[in-house]
Amino acid sequence: MTVLSADAARRIALGAQGFTEPRAGGDVSRRHLKRVLDRVRLIQLDSVNVAVRAHYMPLFSRLGPYPTDLVDDAAWTHRARRPRMLVEYWAHEASLLPVADWPLFRWRMRENEARYAHRYASMLKDAPGLFDDVLAAVKELGPIGAGPLEDALGLAEGRAKKAPGGWWNRSSVKHACEWLFATGELTTGTRRGFQRLYDLPERVLPPEVLSASPVSDEEAARALMLRAAEAHGVGTEPDLRDYYRLKPGRSQVALAELVAEGLVERVEVRGWPQPAYRHMAAKTPRKVTGGALLCPFDPLIWRRERTERIFDFHYRIEIYVPEPKRIYGYYVFPFLLDGELVGRVDLKTDRAEGVLRARGVFAEPGTDPGRVAAELADELRTMAKWLGLDTVAVGDRGNLAKPLAKELRRR
Repeated sequence: MTVLSADAARRIALGAQGFTEPRAGGDVSRRHLKRVLDRVRLIQLDSVNVAVRAHYMPLFSRLGPYPTDLVDDAAWTHRARRPRMLVEYWAHEASLLPVADWPLFRWRMRENEARYAHRYASMLKDAPGLFDDVLAAVKELGPIGAGPLEDALGLAEGRAKKAPGGWWNRSSVKHACEWLFATGELTTGTRRGFQRLYDLPERVLPPEVLSASPVSDEEAARALMLRAAEAHGVGTEPDLRDYYRLKPGRSQVALAELVAEGLVERVEVRGWPQPAYRHMAAKTPRKVTGGALLCPFDPLIWRRERTERIFDFHYRIEIYVPEPKRIYGYYVFPFLLDGELVGRVDLKTDRAEGVLRARGVFAEPGTDPGRVAAELADELRTMAKWLGLDTVAVGDRGNLAKPLAKELRRR
């Protein structure tokens, strides 16, 4: 069995995620977007917008400044000369994934239908025909949001009961839309702001994807585990499984088959308590240089156990922690420098004032605060300019706040 040092495993992981390639510089095109997607395989969506939407940040981390409408066009518009590249579905969490991968999630659509059927039985009893009516309305009016759908279905006539808004108090129409999305009968046609506008898959996905031959559950699991292995470079079976949120029984069988086929090899990584698996095409970079801010939902770090194992970096998102109990802040971006996670920044975009606010800034133990502050200052300025902000302001929390503020004043 091949034995890897922990340092080599870390460099393999960073290379697999695209952090050993130079940033794009200048004009960023669909070619650059595809280059990133070929590595990360999917981009997680999240509603938090305190700094920047989660699906925009991984590309900035790898490419540098780019026009965000590059992602918007790829995900939510279609033109003959610029066909849609991405589609929304539940992959890791709610995610953007290549349109060609849609058939690989038919098993999840079937599982969702079975798993949540009991939740919708009472709704169907109270509002018979609601799902059919929603589909018919979307066919006629889509892409359309849940609110306009409620109006279109004539709620005043009692066909469906509208509840006051809120994430956990959705109307029956919203519930129906989410059910139909989860089972693949609806998808996202486009978004307005961050509001999902539903449409029929046949108006969103290309014909060759919709008419693709059925993929068995076993074939889908192998394909997804292979994609996960490519995106990781090297990882444990739970690491790979988590990328697409597969069940252990399915992922373990798939991984054993990939090993038997010679596509993935089992390796030992010194210091890792579990066996690891390396994609056979994964390269081991000699070194990793440069800096990048990572949003909490970047695929490099979204499995926190792996982040701690590879980088010796304990990281938890503190959005749901009461403010007095937070250690680092509300929405904290780890800072990657020369292949190590060396700091963290609690970021907020103050759009009204045109300021990127670093409310708390922390250097990891054993790092050089002066160098971290200098490199982080450059990255924050670049990020602020990318977001259309005028300046960067530093709060007073954290052991790196004063060095960073000094560095920003110097330039």
